[in-house]
Amino acid sequence: MADVDPGDGHLGPAAEGAAGAAPYPAGWEADVVLTDGSTTRLRPIRPEDADALQAFHVGQSERSTYLRFFAPLERLSDRDLDRLVRVDHVDRVALVALTGAPDAEEPERIIGVARYDVVEPETAEVAFNIADAHQGKGLASVLLEHLAAAARERGVRRFVAEVLPQNGRMLAVFSEAGYEVRRRTEDGVVQVTFGIDPTDRSLAVAADREHRAEARSMRALLTARSVVVVGPGPEPERPLAARQAERVVEGLAAAARAGTIAVHAVGVGHGEGLGDDGVHRHRRVDDVPGPVELAVVALPAAQVLDTARRLGALGARGLVLLSGGFAEAGPEGLARQRLLLGVVHGAGMRLVGPSSFGLLATHDGTTLDASLAVRPPRPGRIGLFCQSAPFAVTLLAAVERRGLGLAQLVSAGHRADVSGNDVMQFWGEDEGTDVVALYLESIGNPRKFTRVARRLASHKPVVVVAAGRTGHVVPPGHAVRPTRAPRRTFEEVLRQSGVVRVENVHQMLDVVQLLAHQPLPRGKRVAILASSTGVAALVAEAASAAGLVVTDRVERIAEDARADEVRDAVERVYGDPGVDVVVAVRVPTLGVPDPVLPREVARAAARTGLTTVACMFDLHGLTAELAATDPEGRVRTVPAYAAPEDAVLALGHAARYAAWRAADRGTTVHPTGVDLRAARRLVARALAESGATDGAPVPLDAAQTAELLATVGVHVWPSIRVHDADEAVAAAERLGWPVAVKTTVPALRHRADLGGVRLDVADEAELRADVAGILALAADHDPGAGVPPIEVQAMAPHGVACVVRSAEDPLFGPLLSLGVAGDAADLLGDVAYAVPPLTDVDVAELVRTPRAAPRLFGYRGLPALDVPALEDVVARVAVLADALPDLRSLELNPVVVSPTGLAVLGAHASVAPADRADAARRLARA
Repeated sequence: MADVDPGDGHLGPAAEGAAGAAPYPAGWEADVVLTDGSTTRLRPIRPEDADALQAFHVGQSERSTYLRFFAPLERLSDRDLDRLVRVDHVDRVALVALTGAPDAEEPERIIGVARYDVVEPETAEVAFNIADAHQGKGLASVLLEHLAAAARERGVRRFVAEVLPQNGRMLAVFSEAGYEVRRRTEDGVVQVTFGIDPTDRSLAVAADREHRAEARSMRALLTARSVVVVGPGPEPERPLAARQAERVVEGLAAAARAGTIAVHAVGVGHGEGLGDDGVHRHRRVDDVPGPVELAVVALPAAQVLDTARRLGALGARGLVLLSGGFAEAGPEGLARQRLLLGVVHGAGMRLVGPSSFGLLATHDGTTLDASLAVRPPRPGRIGLFCQSAPFAVTLLAAVERRGLGLAQLVSAGHRADVSGNDVMQFWGEDEGTDVVALYLESIGNPRKFTRVARRLASHKPVVVVAAGRTGHVVPPGHAVRPTRAPRRTFEEVLRQSGVVRVENVHQMLDVVQLLAHQPLPRGKRVAILASSTGVAALVAEAASAAGLVVTDRVERIAEDARADEVRDAVERVYGDPGVDVVVAVRVPTLGVPDPVLPREVARAAARTGLTTVACMFDLHGLTAELAATDPEGRVRTVPAYAAPEDAVLALGHAARYAAWRAADRGTTVHPTGVDLRAARRLVARALAESGATDGAPVPLDAAQTAELLATVGVHVWPSIRVHDADEAVAAAERLGWPVAVKTTVPALRHRADLGGVRLDVADEAELRADVAGILALAADHDPGAGVPPIEVQAMAPHGVACVVRSAEDPLFGPLLSLGVAGDAADLLGDVAYAVPPLTDVDVAELVRTPRAAPRLFGYRGLPALDVPALEDVVARVAVLADALPDLRSLELNPVVVSPTGLAVLGAHASVAPADRADAARRLARA
């Protein structure tokens, strides 16, 4: 779904019912991007929308009205109007799509309506009406996705609709939504029925539409050919804003003089009319002739809102805001930012900023420099994204030093709207970009980032560096929910995404210059060309540390080697079929450049396609000395590095990315025997019975937890709680000997080493002795706690105990973890993490990631265990956690894996009402 994602920058207003209307849940409001790249706002209908709904109805064509109501209807009667705008948000729900801002002088305009009415349990009848001028933009499809999400939240599982046969567009919306649609015609009307539970196809359809819409919205900004720059005037109160506006006009002047971009300036410099620089200057925004595609604004924060309204009237598709003074300025600034977003999105625009450095883009030979850059970088095929403006300055300086060329640079500032996700959607479609890099100060929506980055990384390298390294840093003004997740979670999000994770900007550009100018490595086998054996040894050590495989192909080239000797050594390296990548290092003791080795290495690398990096005296970045033409006529440049360690580290990253890209990423897991509807009903019942209203987690009892897990096909071995030896013996007789006996004291319940667990209890005498010992142990642990119960359980086959957990995090959503039970997990943090949804490959990697995982695979002569059974349980827990945002925590402990199966011997769960806005973010997770 093409949502302008709240938490991915968007700070939309909280959803609350209007006066006189039943309140509707948070998460039912959204700003969305349509397939033409424009934006609109969705929210539930309100009683005060009556006039706007009547205006919408009257403005429709006769055909549209007939297709909606099956009869001509010039106006809605007062009775019909009241019925349509007054809904209970439970059995009757209606969503409207709006243009205009809620605080504007002119009222919001309705451009689309979608509604459902429950007609029988779990079934609702739906109807849609889209403004004639907005048909063909995917609005009906987006409304259907949101309406289905609201309906599922209310327990509806099926939509029915009656559609006239000639209403081909509406029939196409249903058939192309990815649901299984059944159609039949009766009395000249098409009856449509379909279940609305998400399917792989419906999720893929939503993701594809989101991808196209967001890519198109960014393309409108990055390929703009008419720009207006708005500054504070010749005598500004804030001189910085004036200098910013002047700098942007200067950057656009070359394109203005060439006539490739129409540039208008308001409040920048002196005078009016067409200047010698090709820029049209105006006194007011209202004087600018429209339409204008892109607006760049540098004004005091208090003046931005009114200017944005006027720019929307010019038809601008995007607004780049260089100014600050918004969310980072406290509650007043946050409120100002929310109003601004309402105005911008209501006008169909995207917002880049606040506090943006601007954007740069080269397309079809024309450079759009709507930035604060003193010198724009040379054109190239690298896309860069960053957030803060100060960082963009240092990033561009580093790019210039290396001689890199850029296709785009986008600075999102505080990313109130446009984020790295949007730019990645564009890069996925842009033929002029080969490799992309993102410097992230924060991530507002890691789930969406994972999905979008993974899609992009499947065909283009994505290099990421995060401020603070953990992704937990929240700069002022950034909209990021708090997180309880371990700091390693962010690393797992990036790993699942297939991105190249680096530690700093230096490494980021090291990797980018390699991926942009060399082919991907065929493998990890490395050959070394070096000027000394000592240097070769150091390179070999660094290569091994970077994950490369050092071969026997190590060629030493003496400082005084003749040209033919250099060529022969290069030929031996590049002619070796056992070599995938090459590292060429020349560090002359006399500090004299060598023209022969760079030339021969560049020619051989271009001819053979072997990925090559170099560390050679006096060469850095991209240089002519290391450039050559490949057999297809493309210029290939071997990147030069300041140190061999930098070169091989970049090479290692490239090799791992190439392996990830070539590997089978699997398919989303769909275990059999899963009943998520039953799981949702159980959780809803538990929450209702608890009466909890403060959002605190509500623990499920053992029976509820077992029932919940049974809905996804996970069986928890039963246990019986007892209080003395007689009850324990009766329980053992009921369960069957041998049994296990466990204390329920939390600190001791899994500690066989402390005596809290007794295994293989085979007879009554042994059981009575063990019960006495456990009760004494509990009394010693906490003398004043009374007599805690004991659990008796049938003895499971011997194996390796694992712990499978899921926790709902406000930022990351469901977070799955797996560890081998014991000190390795508890003390050393030997736990693997994953963020659902998972593929079968993800599940297999999760199980194999802990360092103690070899114990599952026949470690030191032990029998191999039933790992597929463990993977099956992990997959089922992942599906459950992903589908139930109300499931706050779940722990399966221990899960004993044996050679012939596994046994879930203990399970604990808690539930709490989820933030519905966060839960709605899972709509487009395919």
